[in-house]
Amino acid sequence: MSITLPGPTLGVVGGGQLGRMIGEAVARLGVEVVVLDPTPDCPAAPVVSDQIVGEFDDPDAVHELASRVDALTFEIELADPDLLADASAEHGVPVQPDPATLETIQDKLVQKEALADAGIPVPEFVAVATAEGLERVVEEFGGVMLKAREGGYDGRGNVPVTDPADAAAALDEVGGNAMAEELLDFEREIAVMGLKGADGETRTYPVTETVHREEILRESVAPARADDVVVAEAESVARDVLDFLDGRGVYGIELFETRDGEVLVNEIAPRPHNSGHWTIEGARTSQFENHVRAVLGWPLGPTDLVAPAVTANVLGDVDETQPATLRGVEDVLAAPDAALHWYGKADARPLRKMGHLTATAAEGGDSAADRDALLSRARELRDGLTFRDA
Repeated sequence: MSITLPGPTLGVVGGGQLGRMIGEAVARLGVEVVVLDPTPDCPAAPVVSDQIVGEFDDPDAVHELASRVDALTFEIELADPDLLADASAEHGVPVQPDPATLETIQDKLVQKEALADAGIPVPEFVAVATAEGLERVVEEFGGVMLKAREGGYDGRGNVPVTDPADAAAALDEVGGNAMAEELLDFEREIAVMGLKGADGETRTYPVTETVHREEILRESVAPARADDVVVAEAESVARDVLDFLDGRGVYGIELFETRDGEVLVNEIAPRPHNSGHWTIEGARTSQFENHVRAVLGWPLGPTDLVAPAVTANVLGDVDETQPATLRGVEDVLAAPDAALHWYGKADARPLRKMGHLTATAAEGGDSAADRDALLSRARELRDGLTFRDA
Protein backbone atom coordinates (compact mmCIF):
# COMPACT_ATOMS: atom_id res chain seq x y z
CA MET A 1 0.00 0.00 0.00
CA SER A 2 1.26 3.48 -0.92
CA ILE A 3 0.14 6.18 1.53
CA THR A 4 0.39 9.88 0.75
CA LEU A 5 -0.55 13.00 2.70
CA PRO A 6 -2.87 14.85 2.87
CA GLY A 7 -4.73 11.71 3.75
CA PRO A 8 -8.26 10.51 3.06
CA THR A 9 -11.48 11.79 4.56
CA LEU A 10 -13.15 9.55 7.14
CA GLY A 11 -16.88 9.61 7.86
CA VAL A 12 -17.90 8.79 11.43
CA VAL A 13 -21.47 8.05 12.47
CA GLY A 14 -21.60 9.61 15.92
CA GLY A 15 -20.04 12.83 17.13
CA GLY A 16 -19.80 12.36 20.88
CA GLN A 17 -16.63 12.21 22.94
CA LEU A 18 -15.35 9.21 20.98
CA GLY A 19 -15.74 11.08 17.70
CA ARG A 20 -14.01 14.05 19.30
CA MET A 21 -11.02 11.95 20.38
CA ILE A 22 -10.86 10.28 16.95
CA GLY A 23 -10.62 13.73 15.38
CA GLU A 24 -7.95 14.84 17.83
CA ALA A 25 -5.89 11.71 17.23
CA VAL A 26 -5.74 11.73 13.44
CA ALA A 27 -5.52 15.42 12.57
CA ARG A 28 -1.73 15.16 12.81
CA LEU A 29 -1.82 12.31 10.29
CA GLY A 30 -3.54 14.48 7.71
CA VAL A 31 -6.84 12.60 7.94
CA GLU A 32 -9.95 14.76 7.61
CA VAL A 33 -12.99 13.70 9.65
CA VAL A 34 -16.68 14.41 8.99
CA VAL A 35 -19.15 13.30 11.67
CA LEU A 36 -22.89 12.66 11.58
CA ASP A 37 -24.73 13.47 14.80
CA PRO A 38 -28.21 14.73 15.69
CA THR A 39 -26.95 17.28 18.23
CA PRO A 40 -25.96 20.60 16.64
CA ASP A 41 -22.40 21.56 17.61
CA CYS A 42 -21.84 18.10 19.01
CA PRO A 43 -18.73 17.41 21.13
CA ALA A 44 -16.69 16.38 18.07
CA ALA A 45 -17.60 19.48 16.03
CA PRO A 46 -14.79 21.79 17.23
CA VAL A 47 -12.04 19.32 16.30
CA VAL A 48 -13.27 17.78 13.02
CA SER A 49 -13.65 19.20 9.52
CA ASP A 50 -17.43 19.21 9.43
CA GLN A 51 -20.61 17.89 11.00
CA ILE A 52 -23.74 16.68 9.24
CA VAL A 53 -26.67 17.25 11.60
CA GLY A 54 -29.01 14.27 11.35
CA GLU A 55 -30.28 11.20 13.12
CA PHE A 56 -28.12 8.09 13.04
CA ASP A 57 -30.80 6.23 11.05
CA ASP A 58 -31.65 9.09 8.67
CA PRO A 59 -31.07 7.69 5.14
CA ASP A 60 -30.50 11.12 3.57
CA ALA A 61 -27.94 12.07 6.21
CA VAL A 62 -26.07 8.76 6.05
CA HIS A 63 -25.95 8.84 2.25
CA GLU A 64 -24.73 12.44 2.33
CA LEU A 65 -21.96 11.36 4.70
CA ALA A 66 -20.98 8.45 2.46
CA SER A 67 -20.91 10.71 -0.61
CA ARG A 68 -18.35 13.02 1.00
CA VAL A 69 -15.81 10.57 2.40
CA ASP A 70 -13.34 7.85 1.44
CA ALA A 71 -14.25 5.44 4.25
CA LEU A 72 -16.94 5.03 6.91
CA THR A 73 -16.94 3.93 10.53
CA PHE A 74 -19.09 4.48 13.62
CA GLU A 75 -18.52 5.37 17.25
CA ILE A 76 -21.95 4.45 18.57
CA GLU A 77 -23.99 1.26 18.39
CA LEU A 78 -27.12 3.22 17.46
CA ALA A 79 -25.84 3.36 13.89
CA ASP A 80 -28.08 1.44 11.46
CA PRO A 81 -26.13 -1.52 10.00
CA ASP A 82 -28.40 -2.01 6.98
CA LEU A 83 -28.27 1.68 6.13
CA LEU A 84 -24.47 1.71 6.47
CA ALA A 85 -24.19 -1.30 4.16
CA ASP A 86 -26.51 0.31 1.57
CA ALA A 87 -24.65 3.63 1.66
CA SER A 88 -21.32 1.84 1.38
CA ALA A 89 -22.44 -0.08 -1.68
CA GLU A 90 -24.11 2.86 -3.41
CA HIS A 91 -21.19 5.27 -2.95
CA GLY A 92 -18.38 2.75 -3.26
CA VAL A 93 -16.79 3.50 0.11
CA PRO A 94 -15.79 0.81 2.60
CA VAL A 95 -17.36 0.68 6.07
CA GLN A 96 -15.46 -0.85 8.96
CA PRO A 97 -16.07 -2.75 11.21
CA ASP A 98 -18.44 -4.89 9.14
CA PRO A 99 -22.11 -3.78 9.51
CA ALA A 100 -22.99 -7.46 10.11
CA THR A 101 -20.82 -7.36 13.23
CA LEU A 102 -22.63 -4.23 14.41
CA GLU A 103 -25.97 -5.97 13.86
CA THR A 104 -24.87 -8.93 15.99
CA ILE A 105 -23.55 -6.69 18.74
CA GLN A 106 -26.61 -4.41 18.96
CA ASP A 107 -28.87 -7.07 20.50
CA LYS A 108 -27.26 -8.33 23.71
CA LEU A 109 -29.11 -11.65 23.52
CA VAL A 110 -28.04 -12.25 19.91
CA GLN A 111 -24.50 -11.23 20.87
CA LYS A 112 -24.36 -13.73 23.76
CA GLU A 113 -25.89 -16.52 21.68
CA ALA A 114 -23.35 -15.94 18.91
CA LEU A 115 -20.45 -15.95 21.36
CA ALA A 116 -21.68 -19.10 23.08
CA ASP A 117 -22.17 -20.85 19.74
CA ALA A 118 -18.57 -19.95 18.85
CA GLY A 119 -17.30 -21.59 22.04
CA ILE A 120 -16.32 -18.32 23.70
CA PRO A 121 -16.89 -18.41 27.48
CA VAL A 122 -19.82 -16.28 28.71
CA PRO A 123 -21.94 -16.20 31.88
CA GLU A 124 -25.14 -18.23 31.85
CA PHE A 125 -27.98 -16.29 30.27
CA VAL A 126 -31.56 -16.66 29.09
CA ALA A 127 -34.13 -14.57 27.24
CA VAL A 128 -37.02 -13.29 29.36
CA ALA A 129 -40.21 -11.57 28.24
CA THR A 130 -42.61 -11.95 31.18
CA ALA A 131 -42.51 -11.29 34.91
CA GLU A 132 -43.37 -14.93 35.58
CA GLY A 133 -40.48 -16.10 33.43
CA LEU A 134 -38.08 -13.71 35.17
CA GLU A 135 -39.26 -14.90 38.58
CA ARG A 136 -38.36 -18.48 37.65
CA VAL A 137 -34.95 -17.45 36.36
CA VAL A 138 -34.16 -15.43 39.49
CA GLU A 139 -35.00 -18.45 41.63
CA GLU A 140 -32.96 -20.78 39.41
CA PHE A 141 -29.87 -18.54 39.19
CA GLY A 142 -30.16 -17.13 42.71
CA GLY A 143 -30.10 -13.61 41.26
CA VAL A 144 -29.60 -12.10 37.80
CA MET A 145 -28.46 -8.99 36.03
CA LEU A 146 -31.41 -8.05 33.84
CA LYS A 147 -30.33 -6.31 30.64
CA ALA A 148 -32.29 -4.52 27.97
CA ARG A 149 -31.55 -6.33 24.73
CA GLU A 150 -30.94 -3.13 22.80
CA GLY A 151 -29.59 0.27 23.81
CA GLY A 152 -28.52 0.85 27.37
CA TYR A 153 -25.16 2.22 28.44
CA ASP A 154 -23.54 3.73 31.53
CA GLY A 155 -25.81 1.71 33.79
CA ARG A 156 -28.97 2.41 31.84
CA GLY A 157 -30.82 -0.74 30.87
CA ASN A 158 -29.13 -2.92 33.51
CA VAL A 159 -31.04 -3.89 36.66
CA PRO A 160 -29.83 -6.42 39.27
CA VAL A 161 -32.68 -8.64 40.50
CA THR A 162 -32.21 -10.87 43.54
CA ASP A 163 -35.82 -11.13 44.76
CA PRO A 164 -38.47 -12.74 42.52
CA ALA A 165 -40.97 -10.23 43.89
CA ASP A 166 -39.08 -7.46 42.08
CA ALA A 167 -39.34 -9.14 38.68
CA ALA A 168 -42.28 -7.19 37.27
CA ALA A 169 -40.86 -3.79 38.23
CA ALA A 170 -37.42 -4.68 36.87
CA LEU A 171 -38.79 -5.92 33.57
CA ASP A 172 -40.85 -2.77 33.24
CA GLU A 173 -37.74 -0.64 33.93
CA VAL A 174 -35.76 -2.18 31.06
CA GLY A 175 -38.71 -2.03 28.69
CA GLY A 176 -39.98 -5.58 28.24
CA ASN A 177 -38.02 -8.07 26.14
CA ALA A 178 -34.74 -8.60 27.94
CA MET A 179 -31.87 -10.93 28.74
CA ALA A 180 -31.25 -12.28 32.22
CA GLU A 181 -27.66 -13.16 33.03
CA GLU A 182 -26.43 -14.96 36.13
CA LEU A 183 -25.38 -12.47 38.79
CA LEU A 184 -21.68 -13.27 39.18
CA ASP A 185 -19.70 -12.92 42.36
CA PHE A 186 -16.63 -11.88 40.39
CA GLU A 187 -13.15 -10.98 41.55
CA ARG A 188 -12.85 -8.00 39.24
CA GLU A 189 -13.98 -6.64 35.91
CA ILE A 190 -11.31 -6.42 33.23
CA ALA A 191 -11.18 -5.37 29.60
CA VAL A 192 -9.04 -5.83 26.54
CA MET A 193 -8.92 -3.33 23.71
CA GLY A 194 -8.50 -5.56 20.67
CA LEU A 195 -7.47 -4.44 17.21
CA LYS A 196 -8.07 -5.95 13.78
CA GLY A 197 -6.16 -4.61 10.82
CA ALA A 198 -5.63 -5.40 7.17
CA ASP A 199 -4.80 -8.95 6.06
CA GLY A 200 -6.17 -10.43 9.28
CA GLU A 201 -3.57 -8.85 11.57
CA THR A 202 -4.67 -8.69 15.21
CA ARG A 203 -3.15 -6.93 18.21
CA THR A 204 -4.21 -6.35 21.79
CA TYR A 205 -3.48 -3.64 24.32
CA PRO A 206 -2.45 -4.67 27.84
CA VAL A 207 -5.28 -6.09 29.94
CA THR A 208 -7.03 -3.32 31.86
CA GLU A 209 -8.89 -3.46 35.17
CA THR A 210 -12.16 -1.56 35.15
CA VAL A 211 -13.77 -0.23 38.32
CA HIS A 212 -17.55 0.31 38.19
CA ARG A 213 -19.99 1.84 40.62
CA GLU A 214 -23.75 2.00 39.95
CA GLU A 215 -23.00 0.11 36.71
CA ILE A 216 -20.94 3.10 35.47
CA LEU A 217 -17.22 2.88 34.71
CA ARG A 218 -15.42 5.13 37.17
CA GLU A 219 -11.73 4.19 36.74
CA SER A 220 -9.53 2.04 34.51
CA VAL A 221 -6.19 0.65 35.73
CA ALA A 222 -3.59 -0.46 33.19
CA PRO A 223 -2.08 -2.97 33.47
CA ALA A 224 -4.73 -4.81 35.48
CA ARG A 225 -3.91 -5.89 39.03
CA ALA A 226 -4.54 -9.52 38.15
CA ASP A 227 -2.45 -12.68 38.24
CA ASP A 228 -0.33 -13.53 35.21
CA VAL A 229 -2.46 -16.61 34.54
CA VAL A 230 -5.64 -14.52 34.43
CA VAL A 231 -3.98 -11.91 32.21
CA ALA A 232 -2.87 -14.60 29.76
CA GLU A 233 -6.36 -16.12 29.70
CA ALA A 234 -7.96 -12.71 29.13
CA GLU A 235 -5.65 -12.07 26.18
CA SER A 236 -6.45 -15.53 24.77
CA VAL A 237 -10.21 -15.00 25.08
CA ALA A 238 -9.90 -11.55 23.50
CA ARG A 239 -8.05 -12.99 20.51
CA ASP A 240 -10.77 -15.61 20.12
CA VAL A 241 -13.32 -12.78 20.07
CA LEU A 242 -11.33 -10.93 17.42
CA ASP A 243 -11.16 -14.06 15.28
CA PHE A 244 -14.93 -14.44 15.60
CA LEU A 245 -15.82 -10.86 14.59
CA ASP A 246 -15.66 -9.44 11.06
CA GLY A 247 -14.26 -6.07 10.14
CA ARG A 248 -11.26 -3.87 10.85
CA GLY A 249 -11.02 -1.54 13.80
CA VAL A 250 -10.80 -1.41 17.57
CA TYR A 251 -13.05 -3.58 19.73
CA GLY A 252 -13.70 -2.99 23.43
CA ILE A 253 -13.97 -6.45 24.99
CA GLU A 254 -15.38 -6.33 28.53
CA LEU A 255 -14.67 -9.38 30.71
CA PHE A 256 -15.29 -10.83 34.16
CA GLU A 257 -12.61 -12.52 36.24
CA THR A 258 -14.48 -14.95 38.49
CA ARG A 259 -13.39 -15.91 42.00
CA ASP A 260 -11.82 -19.11 40.68
CA GLY A 261 -9.85 -17.32 37.95
CA GLU A 262 -12.16 -18.06 35.02
CA VAL A 263 -12.49 -15.35 32.36
CA LEU A 264 -15.94 -14.73 30.84
CA VAL A 265 -17.03 -12.24 28.21
CA ASN A 266 -19.45 -9.60 29.46
CA GLU A 267 -20.07 -7.37 26.42
CA ILE A 268 -18.31 -6.23 23.25
CA ALA A 269 -18.26 -2.79 21.66
CA PRO A 270 -17.12 -2.67 17.99
CA ARG A 271 -15.47 0.74 18.44
CA PRO A 272 -13.10 2.60 20.76
CA HIS A 273 -14.21 2.24 24.37
CA ASN A 274 -14.02 4.08 27.67
CA SER A 275 -11.86 1.23 29.02
CA GLY A 276 -9.16 2.22 26.55
CA HIS A 277 -8.96 5.98 27.10
CA TRP A 278 -5.75 5.44 29.08
CA THR A 279 -4.02 4.50 25.81
CA ILE A 280 -3.76 8.19 24.81
CA GLU A 281 -1.05 8.76 27.42
CA GLY A 282 -0.19 5.20 28.43
CA ALA A 283 0.39 3.34 25.13
CA ARG A 284 2.66 3.82 22.13
CA THR A 285 -0.37 4.37 19.88
CA SER A 286 -3.78 5.36 21.21
CA GLN A 287 -6.88 3.27 20.54
CA PHE A 288 -8.30 6.19 18.55
CA GLU A 289 -5.38 6.49 16.14
CA ASN A 290 -5.22 2.72 15.74
CA HIS A 291 -8.94 2.51 15.04
CA VAL A 292 -8.56 4.90 12.13
CA ARG A 293 -5.38 3.20 10.89
CA ALA A 294 -7.25 -0.11 10.89
CA VAL A 295 -10.38 1.26 9.20
CA LEU A 296 -8.26 2.82 6.45
CA GLY A 297 -6.17 -0.32 6.02
CA TRP A 298 -3.00 1.50 7.12
CA PRO A 299 -0.22 -0.20 9.10
CA LEU A 300 -1.19 -0.59 12.74
CA GLY A 301 0.69 1.28 15.44
CA PRO A 302 2.36 -0.50 18.37
CA THR A 303 0.11 -1.21 21.35
CA ASP A 304 2.89 -1.50 23.93
CA LEU A 305 2.55 0.10 27.34
CA VAL A 306 4.55 3.32 27.77
CA ALA A 307 3.78 3.67 31.47
CA PRO A 308 1.24 2.30 33.95
CA ALA A 309 -1.81 4.53 33.77
CA VAL A 310 -5.10 5.11 35.58
CA THR A 311 -8.01 6.91 33.96
CA ALA A 312 -10.69 8.46 36.19
CA ASN A 313 -13.95 9.55 34.58
CA VAL A 314 -15.26 13.02 35.35
CA LEU A 315 -19.01 12.64 35.85
CA GLY A 316 -21.74 15.20 36.36
CA ASP A 317 -21.89 15.65 40.16
CA VAL A 318 -25.13 17.64 39.97
CA ASP A 319 -28.67 16.91 41.07
CA GLU A 320 -30.30 18.16 37.88
CA THR A 321 -29.26 19.31 34.41
CA GLN A 322 -27.39 22.59 34.34
CA PRO A 323 -24.92 24.40 32.04
CA ALA A 324 -21.52 22.73 32.28
CA THR A 325 -18.83 24.71 34.06
CA LEU A 326 -16.06 22.56 35.51
CA ARG A 327 -14.26 23.98 38.55
CA GLY A 328 -10.97 22.96 40.16
CA VAL A 329 -9.22 22.50 36.83
CA GLU A 330 -6.09 24.38 37.93
CA ASP A 331 -5.05 21.62 40.33
CA VAL A 332 -5.13 18.98 37.59
CA LEU A 333 -3.25 21.23 35.18
CA ALA A 334 -0.59 21.83 37.81
CA ALA A 335 -0.08 18.08 38.35
CA PRO A 336 2.98 16.84 36.42
CA ASP A 337 1.64 13.28 36.27
CA ALA A 338 -1.87 13.97 34.95
CA ALA A 339 -3.60 14.84 31.67
CA LEU A 340 -7.13 16.26 31.47
CA HIS A 341 -9.59 15.59 28.64
CA TRP A 342 -12.72 17.74 28.28
CA TYR A 343 -15.56 16.35 26.14
CA GLY A 344 -17.16 19.66 25.26
CA LYS A 345 -20.71 18.83 26.35
CA ALA A 346 -22.85 21.90 26.95
CA ASP A 347 -24.87 20.52 29.86
CA ALA A 348 -23.87 18.61 32.97
CA ARG A 349 -26.40 15.95 33.97
CA PRO A 350 -26.32 13.61 36.96
CA LEU A 351 -23.58 10.99 36.36
CA ARG A 352 -23.11 12.05 32.72
CA LYS A 353 -19.58 11.48 31.41
CA MET A 354 -18.16 14.96 30.92
CA GLY A 355 -14.46 14.22 30.62
CA HIS A 356 -11.67 12.16 32.09
CA LEU A 357 -8.19 12.51 33.47
CA THR A 358 -5.32 10.06 33.22
CA ALA A 359 -2.52 9.78 35.77
CA THR A 360 0.65 8.04 34.62
CA ALA A 361 3.38 6.47 36.73
CA ALA A 362 6.99 7.57 36.77
CA GLU A 363 9.69 5.16 35.57
CA GLY A 364 9.03 1.81 37.20
CA GLY A 365 5.91 2.00 39.28
CA ASP A 366 4.47 -1.19 37.82
CA SER A 367 3.80 -3.29 40.92
CA ALA A 368 0.26 -3.84 42.15
CA ALA A 369 1.02 -1.60 45.14
CA ASP A 370 2.28 1.12 42.81
CA ARG A 371 -0.94 0.88 40.82
CA ASP A 372 -2.95 1.09 44.04
CA ALA A 373 -1.18 4.37 44.76
CA LEU A 374 -1.71 5.59 41.20
CA LEU A 375 -5.42 4.80 41.45
CA SER A 376 -5.64 6.80 44.68
CA ARG A 377 -3.79 9.67 42.99
CA ALA A 378 -6.19 9.71 40.02
CA ARG A 379 -9.21 9.62 42.32
CA GLU A 380 -7.83 12.47 44.42
CA LEU A 381 -7.34 14.65 41.35
CA ARG A 382 -10.74 13.73 39.90
CA ASP A 383 -12.56 14.32 43.17
CA GLY A 384 -11.17 17.85 43.27
CA LEU A 385 -13.22 18.66 40.17
CA THR A 386 -16.86 19.73 40.40
CA PHE A 387 -19.71 21.20 38.40
CA ARG A 388 -21.36 22.51 41.56
CA ASP A 389 -21.39 26.22 42.33
CA ALA A 390 -18.77 27.32 44.81
